[in-house]
Amino acid sequence: MAKKALSFVFIFLICSKVFAHTNAVTIYEEGNYRYIESNGIPDHEPGQFPNSGNPNAISEQTHRFRVPIHPRSTGQAKAFGHNLFGVALNGVPFDPETVEYWNNEQGSGWNYDAMSGKINLGLDHSHAHVQPGGMYHYHGIPTDMLKSISASQLIGYAADGFPIYYDTQFKTSYRLKQGTRPSGQGGSYDGTFVEDYAYHEGGGDLDECNGRGYAGDYRYYLTDEFPFVPRCLKGEPDPSFNKKARRGGPGSDQDTRRTMGSHPPPLGMPPQEALDACEQSHRADACHFRAPHGIVSGSCEEIQGLLACVPSHR
Repeated sequence: MAKKALSFVFIFLICSKVFAHTNAVTIYEEGNYRYIESNGIPDHEPGQFPNSGNPNAISEQTHRFRVPIHPRSTGQAKAFGHNLFGVALNGVPFDPETVEYWNNEQGSGWNYDAMSGKINLGLDHSHAHVQPGGMYHYHGIPTDMLKSISASQLIGYAADGFPIYYDTQFKTSYRLKQGTRPSGQGGSYDGTFVEDYAYHEGGGDLDECNGRGYAGDYRYYLTDEFPFVPRCLKGEPDPSFNKKARRGGPGSDQDTRRTMGSHPPPLGMPPQEALDACEQSHRADACHFRAPHGIVSGSCEEIQGLLACVPSHR
């Protein structure tokens, strides 16, 4: 089917002594869908990667996201878990969640929030960092991207197709809970964990998905306070934002710091860190990942039908 309309085409060039990559993103409409294709390089200079909290270097990706041109609300808030929330107009994904949990136990129910500042995930000035496969992504407000965008202007699309905006006049309805945590590390609710917050209907301008109706439609908003990037969707997400569907292909995404929250792998299976390190690689490619005792380097090898990073000193 021929492309009916070309909605946006952006080509940005960034060249400096520190960061020399070219950002390329194309946004077009075909049939009932809008496609966002990019190499994942931001249209602004990112922070220094690798850094003390992030051992990964930025590399070009092959992103191809799809969203409905006319999204429909289900009328209910739907959590998207550890999948991607959406994508900015510069082709960089929004991924607010982390895989870090208290005491390395996902079952603890205490998920570290990337924006809390309580753990070092190596976020840069635009609240972004890099995955083992080289994918740069935002956990919060894309500060440097917004320097070229006026207030209340479209900055991206959510996985369900509804637009994403940033407007300081709208306030979140989430608040820190009062008292102390009943489990986990205990202590007062201070924003360290996602679960430190609770939604208070009518407590702000935005609903539980950090959005609101607009002219008969719906918009999501990024905010300077929790949840920063929405944690739920009002429509059905397209599979192109699903990490499991993307696993093994360009743009597959998991978080970078695994020492605080991985599931123990089944007996005989490589740890998730080792699998993630080879998601976009081929057999015998060099790889590395963060383990409890430090950075592990090796090569990608097949283990029980899966490509995983095997330490070179094995």
